[in-house]
Amino acid sequence: MPDAWLRLTLAPGVGNTSLIRLLTAFGSPEAVLASGRSALSAHLSRAQCDALLADPDAAQLDAAHAWLTQPGNSLMTLADEDYPKNLLEIADPPAVLYCKGRRSLLSQPCLGIVGSRNATPQGVRDAEAFAQALSDAGLTIVSGLALGIDAAAHRGGLAGAGSSVAIIGTGLDRIYPARNKALAHQLAENGLIVSEFALGTAPLPGHFPRRNRLISGLSRGVLVVEAAPNSGSLITARVATEQGREVFAIPGSIHSPLARGCHALIKQGAKLVESAADILDELAWQQRLAPPVLREDRPQGEHAEGHTCLTADPLPVLAEPRSDPVLDALDGAPTTLDTLAQRTGLTLDALSAKLLTLELDGRIASLPGGRYQKIH
Repeated sequence: MPDAWLRLTLAPGVGNTSLIRLLTAFGSPEAVLASGRSALSAHLSRAQCDALLADPDAAQLDAAHAWLTQPGNSLMTLADEDYPKNLLEIADPPAVLYCKGRRSLLSQPCLGIVGSRNATPQGVRDAEAFAQALSDAGLTIVSGLALGIDAAAHRGGLAGAGSSVAIIGTGLDRIYPARNKALAHQLAENGLIVSEFALGTAPLPGHFPRRNRLISGLSRGVLVVEAAPNSGSLITARVATEQGREVFAIPGSIHSPLARGCHALIKQGAKLVESAADILDELAWQQRLAPPVLREDRPQGEHAEGHTCLTADPLPVLAEPRSDPVLDALDGAPTTLDTLAQRTGLTLDALSAKLLTLELDGRIASLPGGRYQKIH
């Protein structure tokens, strides 16, 4: 059991920056704990020295030991050989990481995907599609387990070959937000959940910016899908730039508030992307998207000459889709009912009935404020 690491990191009031300073000065947690007040006082405040020299909280230490005995749970420390090299490059690497799931994913090439918690249906679809394509290309998708874009990115990553890692701002014994509980279980089983915070840590506001530096720190680049001008996703993008990581952004309508953050990033030098291939090209990624798999769910076909061959199903001939005036009037930006009525010439009653049908068919989404958006 990593008793010395736990005792060091569970000392109240001794934050990660102080821990890194102590480990640099003394070389190991055992050496830190064996030091006297006079040696520690050169690096810590009086209150911090008192906390470190006091007996550890036995209940908290026992709870951590019990958690570590459960399958899939582990504590990664700066001294471990598999500590991710990307995190060693950042200014404030976490001294320990609580891990639940496939710890080996931290050593794989990663890409962060972040965005608005109040994402549009189109933004959610874009995040999931980009994440799955990039995961299938061999990149592990990293995000923060928030609602909206983060959750969609995790789902896409889990659906691909590269899987997904969630960096959270609470203890690993807490799931926040609770609505992502099922997704968290999928990540624990097929991906990985990581936190630098001790078990029992509540979702305090200051923890999430710290979580964001790890999302970008683990990743070769960060993709912002949707973001308002003051979004936390822009903090992740800024930190990514400071860490020397690539920043990518998906553009949107000039009328959409959730596109303004992405447009601001693009103005500041972020790479405008329209497809997963744009990101792979920018990263000079050698592994490309997997080609379509030929069908093997029936006996191999035979040519007239008697030779066997493996063939793909013939593509069906599709009828030319008929144009829909309401869909044509939705130009991609969220649009109000009155504007649609002006564009289509339909009465409000007829337009409302048509919009309801399109929404039930999954072709449009209704947004707050009585607006509608086409889903591509």
